[in-house]
Amino acid sequence: MRLAAIDLDGTLLRSDGTISQRTREAIRAVRAGGVVVVIVTARGPSNVTELAHDAGIDGSAICSNGALIIDLANGKILRERLLETDLAIQLVRGLRERLPGIVFAVEHQAFAHEPGFMAWGWEPPAGTRVADALELLADPTTKLILRHADHEVEAIAAVARELAGDGATVVQSGADAIEVTAAGVNKAAGLAEVADELGIDAADVIAFGDFPNDVPMLAWAGRGVAVANAHAEVLAVANEVTASNDDDGVAVVLEQLAG
Repeated sequence: MRLAAIDLDGTLLRSDGTISQRTREAIRAVRAGGVVVVIVTARGPSNVTELAHDAGIDGSAICSNGALIIDLANGKILRERLLETDLAIQLVRGLRERLPGIVFAVEHQAFAHEPGFMAWGWEPPAGTRVADALELLADPTTKLILRHADHEVEAIAAVARELAGDGATVVQSGADAIEVTAAGVNKAAGLAEVADELGIDAADVIAFGDFPNDVPMLAWAGRGVAVANAHAEVLAVANEVTASNDDDGVAVVLEQLAG
């Protein structure tokens, strides 16, 4: 393996959001052996740089489910795939009609949300913009996030896919919300772009994940690894299963790679 692509939440990060010392040491060991380590996450870029530095990872990172590639040295966006504004507006209006009470958030370089949006047990930082989704969509957006307290995420995703058709990518990247990006955007596409720039073939890539938005990446990579706590869709596509995120499953495999 020449490149290790690693999801953050539920995979590299423990349930409390931390990175263990064992994981840091395993990352350091594989990097010393010449393996490139790339974060591939649903998160926007706002705090990925900090997490990468904590993990001992540099270079570039793939954010927003593949919609953004950022430079970890300075947090600058290297490439982006924006969600088409008119389609996003149509989705918001259609979802409000089909699922009254739905609330939205948007993400580009920063996160913004509607009043009442709550997900992931996470408190947005002070100063986060709060406004109606249609107002928020006046600015460039890479990701539209959907949340409804009274509907399962699978039901929200089904309606969103029906309304979006082939115009957007609709994925479940966590237990709380559904995320919409531009058509063709996914973690595999972003990872393939980074790997190509490095001259690395898919066969030489190992990828780690836990949720359905990781499925394309694990299927594309030569070696797809699911953590034990992974969603059933991820377990089904993975070549192997390691220990859970709380039991340092990523570190277990990286230690094997490092010999």
